[in-house]
Amino acid sequence: MRLHRLDITAFGPFGGAQSVDFDALSTAGLFLLHGPTGAGKTSVLDAVCYALYGSVPGARQGGQGTHLRSDHAEPGTRTEVRLELTVAGRRLEITRQPPWERPKKRGTGTTLDKAQTWLREYDAVHGTWKDLSRSHQEIGEEITQLLGMSREQFCQVVLLPQGDFARFLRADAEARGKLLGRLFDTQRFADVEKRLAERRRATEARVREGDTALLADAHRMQQAAGDAMELPDLAPGDPGLAVAVLAAAAVARSTARERLTVAHCGLTAAESAHTRAQQELAEARELARLQHRFTEAQDRAARLAERAGEYEETRARMERGRKAETVAPALELREDAENAHRRAALAEANARRALPEDQADSGAPGLAAAARRAAEELGSLASARRAEHRLTELLTERAGLDREERADEDTAREADAWLDGWEPARAALQARIDAAQETASRAESLAARRDPARRRLDAARRRDRLTSDVTAAERRALDSGQRAQNSRERWLDLRERRLSGIAAELAAHLTDGAPCAVCGATEHPAPARKDAGHVDREAEQHAFEEHQEAEREHDRHKQLKTELQADLKAVTAEVGDTPADRTAAEVAELEREFEQARREASALHAAHEELRRAEGEREQRLQARQQSAVRAAARLTRRDTLDREQGTLEAELTRARGAAESVAARAAQLERLAAVLTEAADAARTAEEAAVRLKAADARLADAAYRAGFDTPAAAASALLDPATHRALQHRLDERQSEESAVRAVLAEPETVVASRQAPADLAAATERAADAERRLREAASARDEAARRTTELDRLSARAEDGARRLAPLREEYDRVARLAALAAGTSADNERRMRLESYVLAARLEQVAAAATARLRLMSAGRYTLVHSDDRSGRGRSGLGLHVVDAWTGRERDTATLSGGETFFASLALALGLADVVTDEAGGVRLDTLFIDEGFGSLDDQTLDEVLDVLDSLRERDRSVGIVSHVGDLRRRIHAQLEVVKDRTGSSLRRRGV
Repeated sequence: MRLHRLDITAFGPFGGAQSVDFDALSTAGLFLLHGPTGAGKTSVLDAVCYALYGSVPGARQGGQGTHLRSDHAEPGTRTEVRLELTVAGRRLEITRQPPWERPKKRGTGTTLDKAQTWLREYDAVHGTWKDLSRSHQEIGEEITQLLGMSREQFCQVVLLPQGDFARFLRADAEARGKLLGRLFDTQRFADVEKRLAERRRATEARVREGDTALLADAHRMQQAAGDAMELPDLAPGDPGLAVAVLAAAAVARSTARERLTVAHCGLTAAESAHTRAQQELAEARELARLQHRFTEAQDRAARLAERAGEYEETRARMERGRKAETVAPALELREDAENAHRRAALAEANARRALPEDQADSGAPGLAAAARRAAEELGSLASARRAEHRLTELLTERAGLDREERADEDTAREADAWLDGWEPARAALQARIDAAQETASRAESLAARRDPARRRLDAARRRDRLTSDVTAAERRALDSGQRAQNSRERWLDLRERRLSGIAAELAAHLTDGAPCAVCGATEHPAPARKDAGHVDREAEQHAFEEHQEAEREHDRHKQLKTELQADLKAVTAEVGDTPADRTAAEVAELEREFEQARREASALHAAHEELRRAEGEREQRLQARQQSAVRAAARLTRRDTLDREQGTLEAELTRARGAAESVAARAAQLERLAAVLTEAADAARTAEEAAVRLKAADARLADAAYRAGFDTPAAAASALLDPATHRALQHRLDERQSEESAVRAVLAEPETVVASRQAPADLAAATERAADAERRLREAASARDEAARRTTELDRLSARAEDGARRLAPLREEYDRVARLAALAAGTSADNERRMRLESYVLAARLEQVAAAATARLRLMSAGRYTLVHSDDRSGRGRSGLGLHVVDAWTGRERDTATLSGGETFFASLALALGLADVVTDEAGGVRLDTLFIDEGFGSLDDQTLDEVLDVLDSLRERDRSVGIVSHVGDLRRRIHAQLEVVKDRTGSSLRRRGV
């Protein structure tokens, strides 16, 4: 990596634009960056780091980059850093602009602009710069990949801070480990340690979890086994827990199986006794049942004998009912015939009441003949009825023609009247349109004047408010100035009074035998005394602080007054001295005129629409007047045709209707007469037929009653049973027969007869014996079930415990293996004799490389006296691996680097820094570093040592490498000709190049 050019604008102490030509400085190989303290030497290196990584080293990076801006910069100048460099054979240009608060383009105050970054690459073929990216993230990843170093590594390798390495020499192993860990990125080894520790804890937790589950199963087995199992006195994680639990489970299972065998034997004996008792109980129950059955049958036979008379009466009534059922069809037929005859006679009487008087006594044949004559006359009126209907239609059409004629006349008169006023109405509408268009133009003009008027009114009101604020600010500034003057006078008065009594204040601190601070005498015969109004230091200091606070308050009020006066001047220049009331009145009048013009202009569309509708209506009225004239001519022809047809129809109807008012009335009379005659004839025939059927039904009923054995039809009707009564009587007879059969069957059963002859059965004693046997059987079954359940549960839990122990075995092996590895990596294992952590071991190897690389330069700087060696000895109770010693060739002794003097510490730390730079460079992929910076520490060297150090640094120039030394040591300015001087003044720092 080689730096070519650095451009800085408003960065750090540099208020303006500054440039550094590293190519010119590098021609000498060794150049000096110097300047007074605080001028900004380190800021140049910060700018290089910021251009590459977007941040600066250490605590100087803050506020998301806003603190990088120079306090000396102009408000409108943006902070910018541009670095041109060559890395990995590519010439790049990086430009970074941190976020900044710039003045707003409109109004007052500031606004925050985001950070910007550009990356460009020089195309040597075309001689132009090519844009690569504007993304912060992409540029950062690209630069880090090209350099192969993080920001921390870059700051340690390229910007060599000697103070850090001096502290590194004196630091303990822990502090060295933190620094080396950042430089060599050994976090992955620390992560390995952490991962092993986490795996150890995780596997330990899983082993404990498995042991806990195993103990839980053991407790369940103990509960299932009762007093047949004892748990091992072990905790989760203890060795041998699984073996002890499985052994106790085996003993419990054996005991449970023995108890199950005993329970099986007891259950077999109880089942045999229960079977015998149940058999005896069944025999006693059967004997008691048969004896009860025989006694019950005897009682039922006695009750049947008592109800024998009732049974015979029911049987006789059923017999009469069966005979009456043969007469039932004749009875139903006679009843139907009587009902039909009654209805027919009533219908005939009703029909004859509607007949004319000359037909009231006629028979059915006469009535039928009269109905035929009326129907024939009605048929002859069909043609006349059609003519009458046509005449009605004709008169309706004639009335419609009259209405149409009147409507056409009204339409023509209305159209003529409307058309007579068309021209004046059209002219009025056109005038309204013209007026509305003129008003719309005026509204647009007023709208253009309204916004500027509003802005003038707002400015006038703001001017009035600012006038009041300026008056108040002037008053506050005057008051605060007076208070500041009063406080100053009070402070000066107190200060004068204190100085007047300062002798008393000094005398208060005099001690016998101690010299006086003023005259040096050790005797104090008459020390001054404090009077009543003495002012001490605290009172004067308090008055001085009040005076300073009053001055600061006065300055704030003056600043506020100045700002308000500037704002008032700007607003007054914009709006003038016009009173706000008058401006408000003008704006209000303008608003009123605008609203009125807008309302009047809104009628333009309505006027256009009204004119369009009026023109459409004119066309409709002209067309309607023309169509009414055409319809009038057609009506005249149609009226003549209708008049001729009307005369013909009226003559035909006069002949057809006779004395009736109309043909329809005559036809209605004939229809009613024919219907009445027909109905009366049908009713007379129906009545005659019903009388004949009633007489025949009476004869058949008398014959059926006689054949069934009844004296009269009425006797047969009374003996007839309805279905419900018949079913009830039959059910009684069936029940009687069933009961008799059942009683005879029971009394004839051999086993029942035999049982009735034996002694009564003792059912209570047999039941008690059976219940006792069943209780003993239940107890035996419960004991057997409990033993079986306990055996099954112990088998299940034992199988689960064995399965858990099998699954836990590889996990416990893994835990043992991981625990050994974690302890070894953490340095706590007994196998790790030096208690060295894994990361410390890796860093120790890196430190050994650094010490070897540093020794090559340290020998040159110390004239072959000192050599740096790595030590892995333990210090006290701490861990070993990161010790660093120096070997003194003059004494042959090895001692700690903390014993080096100041100058020795400097060149030892410089050698260490250079060695570390070489090792980190190799670690980062061998990126060549053509530009290095070394910061401070040269003032502690004598001339000879300084020459030797400079010779070593000068050797770094080999292979076209340049080294920059950052120092304010005056002797270096004489020894190094190429210089970059940082000059500071009140307006900010600047850069000046010398010797090149």
